Amino acid sequence: MHCSIEGPVTAIPAETWDRLAGPQPFMRHAFLATLEEAGCVGPGTGWLPEMMLVREDDQVVAAVALYRKSHSYGEYVFDWAWARAYQQAGLRYYPKLVAAVPFTPVTGSRLLRALDAPRDLAITVQRALEAHARASGASSIHWLFTDADDTRALQDAGLLRRTGYQFHWHNEGWRDFGEFLGAFTHAKRKNIRRERQSLANAGVRFAFHEGCRVTETQWDLFYGFYRATIEKYGAIPYLTRRFFSLLGERVAGTVLLLAEHEGTPVAGALYLRDKDTLYGRYWGTTSSLPGLHFETCYYQAIDYCLQHGLQRFEAGAQGEHKLSRGFLPATTSSLHWLDHPRFNQAVADFLAREHTGVAHELTELNEHSPFKRPAEPT
Repeated sequence: MHCSIEGPVTAIPAETWDRLAGPQPFMRHAFLATLEEAGCVGPGTGWLPEMMLVREDDQVVAAVALYRKSHSYGEYVFDWAWARAYQQAGLRYYPKLVAAVPFTPVTGSRLLRALDAPRDLAITVQRALEAHARASGASSIHWLFTDADDTRALQDAGLLRRTGYQFHWHNEGWRDFGEFLGAFTHAKRKNIRRERQSLANAGVRFAFHEGCRVTETQWDLFYGFYRATIEKYGAIPYLTRRFFSLLGERVAGTVLLLAEHEGTPVAGALYLRDKDTLYGRYWGTTSSLPGLHFETCYYQAIDYCLQHGLQRFEAGAQGEHKLSRGFLPATTSSLHWLDHPRFNQAVADFLAREHTGVAHELTELNEHSPFKRPAEPT
């Protein structure tokens, strides 16, 4: 097998890449190319694409969406403390190599492979990445939000596993939102009904718009909401205005939700979907209406899943407030390799302790599920 760094994904034919990618939209050529063409990643952003292709007998059998990073923003697996430790030791942590979807904390395949790819593929790719890291001055390699297959394969290749968690909604066969709420305890059910009714009484209305049917005016509205919320919380606007137009044109499964208050647009949320899952990505608002965030980002999306027969809704990273609204904890994984042996061992020791702490947190969170226990009355 031969591994080569090809540069941006736009330098790779879409059919070559998508033959290896699965149905999830974030690893498809259209999504990654949209990030590049809209200027969200590339020179000057701290995300420099260095896509890797793996060939066997002149056939491409695997690919990795790889980025050379000069910071740790937009990853959602936080390693700032590792960077500070390097700095304090007089070493450089950046640049580093990251196998990930930029700005997208969604679990999926990171080592894209053909069905007949060799069994030792992960070890071959990891060793090639280590050689590339050393030759190019990168301190470390980080595989973010890996699925179960990649996690096992990369652990077998000697990488360190880091465990985290998010909150996901799963459809347990409910036919509508009312039946979904019927599974809640009385107090939790009453609270959600009150939140939803207060917005309806205030005259807030919602409408979903699909993909290429979203107009430029609607994208302008959403981008305004996105920037307003980013600025309110002092966050970084990773995405450009052009990104949203290209996303609607090119990426199947793009869904935009817009909210109006008494006829005036006040909020929006962006989702992507595949055949069984809805993914919440970004939201924004210029309003301070109570409960607008929960309705726009959670309840409307759950309703959408129930109406369209989707089995899962992933609403993004973090957020323990999601638990009381029907989202249960789901573990996430990332894999790490640091070239410096002593730092690699120090991180291994830290991750072992962190893993124990995360396990305790998950146990406690599951004890606070909003759903009725089997013997609990309605």
